[in-house]
Amino acid sequence: GNLQGGPMYVIREALPRTFYPLAVLFSLAGLIGTLPMFQANQLTALIGQTVFAGAPPVWAGLATGLVLAVLVATVIFGGLPRVAMVAVRSLPTMVVVYTTMTLYVVITHITEVPALLWLIVSEAFNPTAVGGGFVGIMLIGVSRGVFSNEAGVGTEVMAHGAAKTNEPIREGVVATLGPIFDTLLVCTCTALVILLAGEWQNPGNLSGITLTANAVQNEMGTIGLVALGFVALVLSTTTMFTGWYFGAKCFGFLAGAEWQPYFRWFFIAAVVFGASVSVDVVFNLISGSYGLMALPTMVSTIILAPKVMAAARDYFARLEP
Repeated sequence: GNLQGGPMYVIREALPRTFYPLAVLFSLAGLIGTLPMFQANQLTALIGQTVFAGAPPVWAGLATGLVLAVLVATVIFGGLPRVAMVAVRSLPTMVVVYTTMTLYVVITHITEVPALLWLIVSEAFNPTAVGGGFVGIMLIGVSRGVFSNEAGVGTEVMAHGAAKTNEPIREGVVATLGPIFDTLLVCTCTALVILLAGEWQNPGNLSGITLTANAVQNEMGTIGLVALGFVALVLSTTTMFTGWYFGAKCFGFLAGAEWQPYFRWFFIAAVVFGASVSVDVVFNLISGSYGLMALPTMVSTIILAPKVMAAARDYFARLEP
């Protein structure tokens, strides 16, 4: 058989039977939380701003969703090996391209960066922000952070749990690198581009990737917008592919591994749905599911923390000369 990983298996194998409902809860929420609706929605917003400019949003979303569904289907029907091959070959290059684009904008405005960094810190902690909705803004920030790197949700455990290694602590250390590159580097660069371009002062009805697209177009012109579109297409589709793997794991836990192939059709339909509805609908569905997934993950993490600490001490002790 194949190696299986994920919070649902951790709960089933490492915790008393009374905690088993948490494994079921994680898997049920994971069926929705891992769907590609958000990626499809944001790609549709970007493509609608360029390719389908002026077209009715419903038809633009449906057309984009159908094209994306075909693209996703050609990969996920090839199984995990094809998903891994596409991700390994495309992701590093796209991250480098996007980081280079954003760093170009930052460097050309380097004298403004210190003031912007101070603006971010001061506005986050000024009395008006604290008194006028600190809790609400904090919730929005946490939810956006979870969308960025999924830290604490438990999805990445399913990927790292399938790794062929005899050192789980080493695999855990590798897993911590994801949020560093994803959030600390890429998201910070994105925020600086939006601030430097001045889009944050007049966003209008723009949000998500369309806000970034306007900022990039203002700073780099049409070439920058086209490059951003290509990068977003590759990054979003590869995220969809991994989402299928996570969702199939949850479905397999609930229904049995022999039923996993049928999840593909549900997943492909979700691509079209996500591209056709508003971002608020998608965000509420996914963020709610993430919250339900995080609960079993956190409970199992807290209970098993002493065992993890003991294994970590043993691992790092063996590394010492």
